[in-house]
Formats: sequence, structure tokens, C-alpha cells
Amino acid sequence: MTPIGTAQPANPSNREVPPDQGDPSLTDVEDVAKALSVDPATGLSGDEARRRLEQFGRNELASGPKTPQWKKFLQQFQDPLVYLLLAATLISLVAWFIERANARPGAEGGEALPFDAIVIVLILMVNAVLGYLQEAKAEQAVDALAKMTAPQTSVLRGSKVSRIDTAEVVPGDILVLGEGDSVSADGRLFAAASLRIAEASLTGESVPVGKKPATLEQAKALGDRTNMVFNGTAVTQGTGRAIITGTGMDTQVGKIAEMLSHTNDEATPLQKEMNRVSKILGIAVVIIAVVVLIALATVEGFHDIHDVIDSLLLAVSLAVAAVPEGLATILTVVLALGVQRMAQHHAIVKKLSSVETLGSASVICSDKTGTLTRNEMTVERVVTPSGEVQITGTGYAPQGRMVAQDGSDDIDAELAHEVFTTLAAGSIANDGDLRQGSSGDSGSSTGSSHDGSHGTWEAVGDPTEVSLIVAARKVKAVSRFSNFERVAEIPFTSERKRMAVIAKDNADSGKLTVFAKGAPDVLLGYCTHIAVGNAVRRLTNGDRETILDMVERLSSQAYRTLGQAYRPLETQSLADVPGVRSNAAGQVTDIAEQSETIETGLVWAGMVGIIDPPRTEVRASVTEAHRAGIRTVMITGDHPLTASRIASDLGIIEAGETGDTAGKALTGDQLDDFIDNAALDKATSEVSVYARVAPEHKLKIVESLQRQGNIVAMTGDGVNDAPAVKSADIGVAMGITGTEVTKESANMILADDNFSTIVSAVREGRGIFDNIRKFLRYLLSSNVGEVFTVFGGVMFAGFLGITQPGTAGVTVPLLATQLLWINLLTDAAPALAMGVDKSSEDMMARPPRKVTDRVIDAPMWGDIIFIGIIMAAVTLIGMDMHLAGGLFTDRSVSALGHEAQMVEARTMGFTILVFAQMFNALASRSHLQSAFKGLFANKWLWGAIAISALLQLVVIYVPFLNAAFGTTPLAPLDWLECIGLALFVLVASELRKIVLRLRDRNVTG
Repeated sequence: MTPIGTAQPANPSNREVPPDQGDPSLTDVEDVAKALSVDPATGLSGDEARRRLEQFGRNELASGPKTPQWKKFLQQFQDPLVYLLLAATLISLVAWFIERANARPGAEGGEALPFDAIVIVLILMVNAVLGYLQEAKAEQAVDALAKMTAPQTSVLRGSKVSRIDTAEVVPGDILVLGEGDSVSADGRLFAAASLRIAEASLTGESVPVGKKPATLEQAKALGDRTNMVFNGTAVTQGTGRAIITGTGMDTQVGKIAEMLSHTNDEATPLQKEMNRVSKILGIAVVIIAVVVLIALATVEGFHDIHDVIDSLLLAVSLAVAAVPEGLATILTVVLALGVQRMAQHHAIVKKLSSVETLGSASVICSDKTGTLTRNEMTVERVVTPSGEVQITGTGYAPQGRMVAQDGSDDIDAELAHEVFTTLAAGSIANDGDLRQGSSGDSGSSTGSSHDGSHGTWEAVGDPTEVSLIVAARKVKAVSRFSNFERVAEIPFTSERKRMAVIAKDNADSGKLTVFAKGAPDVLLGYCTHIAVGNAVRRLTNGDRETILDMVERLSSQAYRTLGQAYRPLETQSLADVPGVRSNAAGQVTDIAEQSETIETGLVWAGMVGIIDPPRTEVRASVTEAHRAGIRTVMITGDHPLTASRIASDLGIIEAGETGDTAGKALTGDQLDDFIDNAALDKATSEVSVYARVAPEHKLKIVESLQRQGNIVAMTGDGVNDAPAVKSADIGVAMGITGTEVTKESANMILADDNFSTIVSAVREGRGIFDNIRKFLRYLLSSNVGEVFTVFGGVMFAGFLGITQPGTAGVTVPLLATQLLWINLLTDAAPALAMGVDKSSEDMMARPPRKVTDRVIDAPMWGDIIFIGIIMAAVTLIGMDMHLAGGLFTDRSVSALGHEAQMVEARTMGFTILVFAQMFNALASRSHLQSAFKGLFANKWLWGAIAISALLQLVVIYVPFLNAAFGTTPLAPLDWLECIGLALFVLVASELRKIVLRLRDRNVTG
């Protein structure tokens, strides 16, 4: 057994590639099935499918060769900042060799080993290992999210339709296609009903292609193979079944897989901003270094090679001080953690860059059904020519009964008969199913209700259709249609707004009857008669007015109305129906294309009022969105009155709004009436409810809102929603009811189809962005503090006692290894902890951030420079206190030699700077809010501060690290000085925040 008619690309893996056995489009279905050893009526067995999966491999396109792990590790060093540090290592080695060659007894620089170079290399290795591990972790997270969003395919296996991962489809599988499905492999059609497939991605044909199972008489181009379906295309209408003839690289799209395997990741706006900041810092450091070197050369001159080396090491120290080496890793970790948290709350973000846009959303356009509501459609009212009844019970469990409007069981026999007929017609003209069992029994279920005595009932298919089946079971109307067997279907489409099924009555010699359901106002136009009790009479204009008035009344009460009708054909063959065309063999194979002939002269039976209760949590989410400056827009295909009622209940529009445009629902027809964009934009800026809209109207609404400068999130589920979802700034697909085409177009997938999840994702997106700003404020202010410390220490070396009178050359206040230790180790843990900081209370009370706004704006730069200056000042003061000849010198240090003084002073400055940055971590959590508000809310931050403090103790008190980092053990009083001076950073920050708050209060007051 081998697949037939498959493409024959080069085999990039060890999967078995079957030989070409001809074109299946020219082969009869029976021969295709025989060649593939499959019965189209039952499909493959589970065991056979597993065997073929092992034989032919997964249904995936070949990707490029994976990057070896050793190369991924080396890529951690491919960064300009790393090149700078490697240059620093080389300079340090050269300086060490020169110092060794020209060593003077007791002179500084006579180390036995090049500790600076060794420490820089070790820290680079640690950073590379951390980056490598984080990259591997990020890949695992992406793989996990990919599995969560893996496309699904319906196949027939063991006589049962199942939903499986698309990658597990094998040659010989029976593919079950429905509107909105992505075609997952190449296949030969053997059944189709009004099937149309969009093949533009493969053939370039812009119009969906009609498909029929008939065998072609001659070979044709791909776009003309009407009995074939191809991988990567999408079903836009109808249903069908096909035998899979090729999977993976053995499909037509496999021929172009090589072009798809090479993609480049574009830098996100946040990454571009970080590159810009790094460039600014780099330029600033170069300028500072040049100014310092020129100043030193002018004032003191370079007397020997030692002065040149010292000056180069100064430049390296400035560069190391300015660059936050761990920033890229921390940024990736924080974004990845945020995306994982979103996934835990049912929002699956496909790209890290989407997190940035989420926080900027200003409009959320949402479907009603299933997103704002529970998608548990329930028939509550049945209205027939003789009256109206209520159906009790909610959800999908068929528990309830038929009662009169006053709640009694007193129901007229004629009315009961009409109710049975109405629900029977709706249950036959139906593609849904109701199953009983555990929630895992059916991969295609779209919802479930629990029944304590009978277990879980699962709605399979459209919830609206299933609600009719549930209602029929509640009133025991099943016996009215159990003898009917479906023989043909004219499927529902969004344009037709109705469907019809032709069924034969096995209890009446197989006579045919048409059963139809659809929008009452549409279906009524095809009815000529009405059923009253057991009799049928002509439908009058008065009857039509009464029915339409009832539609308005039910719709105003938030019911979705659905009409039912039927037509006895009084024949056993469709070919005998007047006006129906048949082929030469007397068979009718295109009944769906003759709908106008079949769906005429219908008998009106009645209509149902279906309610989809709003989700209880949505109203609070809409309120939260409004508070955050985010407008909620409802877009639905329902009746305008139904839409307005639900929107009012959820707080999207105010209750009782009738006098202004904002309180009205615009329909699709009204949107079409706008003659220019200006009029349309004015309407969309005011209206928040749209009803009776087609998919193309969604795109109009999105584009109009974007023209007004809005950042638009758009939800969608159907295949026709894909253009609007893709055009939106944030495309949101439904994870349960969404089609694969829409999921592929979206930036985010809602695993629970819940509107509240969108608002939660926006809140999480804002929180992530706020936290990114927090640790950027922390890291950059710390680095600026280091730069000012090095710059100030060199420029004011004589005042501070760093250089002694009569000495020449440059003495850096802090060593490059000490600065690297701060940047890569002690700074990293608090920055990561700030990345998971609790969101501020006012986060959802602020207007949306504009995409054009800088991540690091002017106020933040003010914070960064102010804190940097304070940090440098307290560090240099602490060093000065331990150097003879300084401004605040402790007299006890005079007994030490200058070299010993420098080691102690550097240790003090090093330690003060570390603890100043710990206090800065507390201060950087907000631009205006006091650090003491929620001081202990982030336990991770306090844990990180403890780790950083412990690392500082290690580098001071472990002997071999003393030599490597130029430190010496400190006395208890020294620690009091360090912590006391470092605390000034927090005090200064709090005083500045008080001033800023008072200024803002005066401005707003």
C-alpha cells in the first residue's frame, strides 16, 4: 500500500517516500480507496493509522537543519558588548605582561596572575552559560505554546469522526471537511455539498474554487483539479470528505517547503528601543572617555607605557560601567515568564512582541456569542400560530418540560402539536449532535453541561443547532422525527441565513420532505402556507405581520429567533420534483445549486426564542476596560434589538440609551450606506454595537477605527473573520470555536473563548510593560551611577585622595572586574525579581500607552540621571573617607600605605555601590509612588536582595576572591558606613518623589 499521485520532492529525512502511481484526479474514488487500502465509509483503524504514521512520518513540512548546541553556545559571544569585554581582557593581559616585565618591588600591578583578565573571562563564561540556558528554556516555552495551539483536523477512524493533531494525519485517512477548516493534506474528494475552497495560497486564484467528486477526464492544472483538495488551503463554504493521498513533504505545498523553511526574526519595537539606548550609552561613554583622556594628557601627560595602559584600562572601565550586560537575558526572561502566565490564564500569545502591543489596546472589538456570552444556547420560547410556550431547564442536559406562559401545564392539544412539529423540523434541519459521556469522549465537542444523574452532555457542532435537539428531547418530540433519514442538504451560509435538509420518511414509503430553518424574516419570504393545528392553510399578510411583530418582541427581550418550516414533496425521488434538474442517469447530484427550486412553497411551522446568557464575569471586565480607557465594541450577526439588549446588560452601552447615536446598533446594511470614509469614521467613533453584519463589515470597522489612531483588538472564529483578525493590531482567535485559518491569522488565541480573558491579557500586558520599565529604570540608573563614579573618581582624584601628591598616571576608582561583578551577578537577581513585580493599583486606571511613546521617556531619564548622580556621590564619599588627603578622611587610615588605602577604599566604594543599587531596586518600582507603599509585596525582590548581599559577602571575605577582585575584609563599623551612605539613595529618591507629586498636584489642581 502506497499513497498515489503525490508530489515527489527531495527526501530530507528518513521517512519513506512512496513512488508516484499516477494522478488521483484521473482515478475513480473506488480505485483510490483500493490503492490506499481504506474503506471510505469507516476510515482507518487506530492501529493501522499508527503503523502508517511510523511508516510515512508526521504530516509536517521539512524544516532547515537544527543549529548544533555547540554553535548556539558560541552565538552567546556574538555581541558587540562581548567584543568590548574581550578587548578589555586583551588589554588587561598586555598590561599584566608589561607590569610583570617592569615590576618594581612593592609596586601596584605586580600580581602573580592576570586576575582582571581571568575574572572578565570567567564572568563572560557565566553570562554565556546563563544566556544559553535561557535560550533553551525559551525554546521549550515556544514548543509548549506551539503544542497548545497545534492545528487540529477531523478524520474518520473506526467509523467515528475524531479530532486529531494535524501532524498525525496519514495517507489513507478520511478527511472530514467543514466551513472554516484548513485542509491539512492532499486528498481525493469522494463527497461534497456546496464545497468551496480558497486556494489562493497555492494557485493564486483569488476566488474560492467549487469542488465536486466527479473523476476528471484529462489532466489539468492544480487550480482546475476540482475533485482534489490541497494542503494549506481553506474551506470557505460547505462540507466534504476526501481520501488523503499525500502528507507532509509529499504534498503539492511540499514542493515549496524549502522557501518556507528560512525565516528571519525581525527585532521587536522593544528590542529596537534597547538597541537605541545601548547606542546612546555607548556614544556617551566614548565621549566621556575621550574627554577624560584628553584632559589627562593635557594636564599630566603620558610619561611612560604604564600611563598609556592605565588610560586604556580607564576607558575599558567606563565602557564596562555603562553597559548593562545582563539586560538582554533579563528582558527575554521577563517576557517569557509573562507569556507563560498569560497561557495559564487561557490567553496564548504566539509571539513575545505581541505583549508590547497588548498594553496599548484602546478598542476591543468582540463577537457576542461565546465570547461575551456563555455559548450555551438554550431554547426558552416556542411560538407557533396558536400561541406560545416556555421550555424549562438550561444548558445541554435534556432536562426540562413544556409549560404555558403562566407556568402551568395547561397546554392546548393543537398548540402542543405545533410545538412538536416546530422542534422536529428544527432537529432534522440540523448538523449538530448531543452526546452523553465524559468530556474527553469527543474531540469535536464545543460545550458541555453536567447532569448529576446522567453525567456530562456534550454539544457537538453549532450550539444554536444543538439547543433545538435539546428542546426536542425535553418535550419528548424525538418520536416525531426518528423515522426520517437525511438524503440531501442545502447548507447554511452567512449569505443565505438559512439551511434545508431533504429527508425520507421510512414510515411513509420513503416519501421526501424538505425541512428548513433560518432567520425568521428570511425564511418567511420562502413560505406560502402556515400550519395551524393539524391543518395547513395559505399564509396571509396578516400572518406575516403577526410573525414579524413576534420576532421584534422576542428580539427586544434578547432572544435569538429561528424560524422552522417544511414542505412535503410527495415523491420518493428528487428527480421527480417539478423544476429539479437531473443528469442523464436520472440522478440529482447538485441539489445545493438548485436551492431556489427546493426552498419554495414552504409551510411555516413556528419559531423558537433562544437565549445565550451573558457570562457573569464579563460585565466587570467591560467596566475595568472602560476604566482603563479601552472601549468595548460588540459585533454580531444577531438582531439589532438582541445586540442592544445584551450590550446594555453588559455595560457596553448605557441602559435606556435611545436618543443619541451611541445608544443605537448599526447594521451591516447601514454600514454599506456610508458614501465616504469620513462619514463611516464618525459613526464608528460613536457607535459601540453592530448587528446583522457580514464578515466583510468587520474589516471595515477595524480599518475605520485604526484610521482614528486606535490600537484595535479584534476577535474572530470563522474563516471569513481571518482578514479582519489579521488586519487588527491584535488579532484574537477563539481556541474552542475558532477555525484553524483564523488561529493562524491571529496574534493571540483564547483557550476559553472568554472576553474577560482578553481584558486579563491586556492587564497582564500592561503589567509586563510596567515591570520592564521598572527594571530598566533600575539597571540604567545603576549603570549611570557606575559611569559617574568612574568619571568623578578620575576627574577629582586629587581632591578625593585617590592619587597622592607627586604621583603621576591614572588610578581608576573601581576595577573593571568589580563593575562586571555588579552588572552581571549582583544586579541580575533584583532585576529579574522586578520583572515579576505586582502590578500597581492604578495600572488599569491609566489611558492606553501609545505605540509611539518611548519606553524610556524624559521623566525616566530624569530618574536615571538623578539617582546616578546620588549613587556616584555617596560611593566616592565612602572611598574618600578611607584615603589619606581626602575631604572627609578618617585619620586612622594614615597609618596604612597608599596601596593598602586604595584596596580598602575600593572595597568600600564597591560595597557602597552594591548596597546603593539594592536600595535603588526598592526605589525604582515606581516613578512617583513611595517605595514604602507595598514595601514587602514582592517577596522575590527581597530574596534577590538577600542573594546579592550574600554574593557581596563572599567576594569580600573569601581569600582567593580578594585577590581576583581587589577587595579586603571590612570591619563592622565599615559596614555601618556602607549601609548608611547607600541608604541616602533611597532617601534622596523619596524626597524627589514628594516634590514631583506636589508639582503634579499643583498642575492638576
